Amino acid sequence: MGVTAVLLGLLAKLWLQLGDVALLPLRWNAATLPFAIAIAAIVTTISSLMYQFWAAYRNSADFYLEFVLKPLVLPDLIWVGLLPGLSEELLFRGVMLPAFGTDTTGIAVSSLCFGILHLSSCKQWQYVVWATIVGFILGYSAVVTNNLLIPIIAHVLINLISSSIWKLKHPES
Repeated sequence: MGVTAVLLGLLAKLWLQLGDVALLPLRWNAATLPFAIAIAAIVTTISSLMYQFWAAYRNSADFYLEFVLKPLVLPDLIWVGLLPGLSEELLFRGVMLPAFGTDTTGIAVSSLCFGILHLSSCKQWQYVVWATIVGFILGYSAVVTNNLLIPIIAHVLINLISSSIWKLKHPES
């Protein structure tokens, strides 16, 4: 996970250096944290409901999360929140989204790439579809607010909350 985060961060930096693209702005204001928390709460709630009621998604999520979370202990989950939340948002919403356009097409392309990043096996396509939808939500929030900090905070919270819940419900992993 750390290596992937570094590689994604380097790719984003390289793209910024070699491409004609500007990073979306990072701005802190009074609405940043509440908006990011609301996005994280909505995404986590929908994911929890899908996990509970859609067996194929549950199996797909379990396959991916066991692969990622099994070797970790609870304090390690801080890194599960921070590393992907920062590096993935920097690349997919910070650099890729402005490069492809801050419109529906740009959001869709960057979201699809984000979803594909979460593919670890062909049998867990449902998780990739969900990651693509989450990418669209995060991309839309970045475009609407013109603030990369909102999807970064939301992504960190989504990963931290969902991985903690999964790890606590699967103590044998």
